[in-house]
Amino acid sequence: MSFLRPLRRPPALQAWFSTRRCYASAGSPAKASASPSASPTDKKPEAAPLSSCPAGTVLTGLNYLKGQSEVIAEPDDAYPDWLWKLLQPKRIPDDGPGGYAEKVRLRKENRARIRDSNFMKTQ
Repeated sequence: MSFLRPLRRPPALQAWFSTRRCYASAGSPAKASASPSASPTDKKPEAAPLSSCPAGTVLTGLNYLKGQSEVIAEPDDAYPDWLWKLLQPKRIPDDGPGGYAEKVRLRKENRARIRDSNFMKTQ
């Protein structure tokens, strides 16, 4: 990251983070402290749901044709496996000097340098 990146893009307001649902924990901390008999080893880790809405939820705003029925969310197993991997960062294996990973890194650095020089030309 270059030193000019903060100058180019002002930080966006992330107000939607406060309203977004989080599935990081299964219960509230108050409930966990209320039952002293349960030890941390007794709890089984629960699998976090893949989607952000349960099956049967009406997804408003997705039907853009007139007269189209409401779009309803399906269970997670009804969707293909590759769908849940779309937002994960692409992993490039490090294959040594002169390999694909180095080529990608150099291309990224070159693009950042070109953007910085173009930005400085406009000032």
